[in-house]
Amino acid sequence: MARDDRFYAFIIPHTSRSRARIRRVSVEKKWLKLFALIAAIFFAGCVYGWYGLTQQAQHLRIEVENQRLRAETERQRQELNELSTRVEAVEDTSRKLAEKSGVVNENANLSGTGGPAMPLEGDSLTALEEKMTHLEKDLHAYEAVMRGRGYTPYVWPVVGKLESAFGGRRNPFGGGSYEFHTGQDIDAPQGAPVIAGATGKVTFVGWQNGYGQLVVIDHGGGLTTRYGHLSYIAVSQEATVSRGELVGRVGSTGRSTGPHLHYEVRINDEPVNPLQYLLTTSR
Repeated sequence: MARDDRFYAFIIPHTSRSRARIRRVSVEKKWLKLFALIAAIFFAGCVYGWYGLTQQAQHLRIEVENQRLRAETERQRQELNELSTRVEAVEDTSRKLAEKSGVVNENANLSGTGGPAMPLEGDSLTALEEKMTHLEKDLHAYEAVMRGRGYTPYVWPVVGKLESAFGGRRNPFGGGSYEFHTGQDIDAPQGAPVIAGATGKVTFVGWQNGYGQLVVIDHGGGLTTRYGHLSYIAVSQEATVSRGELVGRVGSTGRSTGPHLHYEVRINDEPVNPLQYLLTTSR
């Protein structure tokens, strides 16, 4: 007897009673197996495609995280470089102020030091910040001595009203542009006396673009002050002036919109905010 490899299905159609009949439909097993194989391949393809999509999404997340970590590393590197530069500048200023004031740092190591430079690792940023804190404490101590001896500009150079401050400002001559203001403007009447903020040596007297009539005083330790837009200069170059001594009179020379004093404080020829000195004392 021959083997029947066909798969049978019986379907009863919905017809009228008089013509109802049973129709037999047969499907060979090989076609059924082929359909199952195709379905399995299709399902496997779907699974593989889903897996590929999940892997791609994971790789994308990893790449985004790597970019974030690279950006964070670069930011920390820049902060480290900036802090290192700041530490070097403060060390230099602190050393000069110590020499000027005659203060000896008891913690200073006077013996010879050296050796190869090794890259900073791990908590180098924290270590630099701690070093910066100690240096700033020493710097404040030296400044206290210098202030007592008249070398730090804590005296108001002129009696007047604070106007345009240190930092970014809108162009006072119009146009809607912005510019960086390197000093503090103090509004005062024409001819008002301008005095030295601290004891020092006059290193420049004369006209300079932007400042007009200008006096520059060197107070030692990299600290200088500038007095701009003067109508009259009362000191000569190379002269030594004392704190509170007359250096000139308020004017509106140079790049100026009216009578006032442009007052600058610089450390190692880098302008700093004069208010950190002016606001510690009364006028």
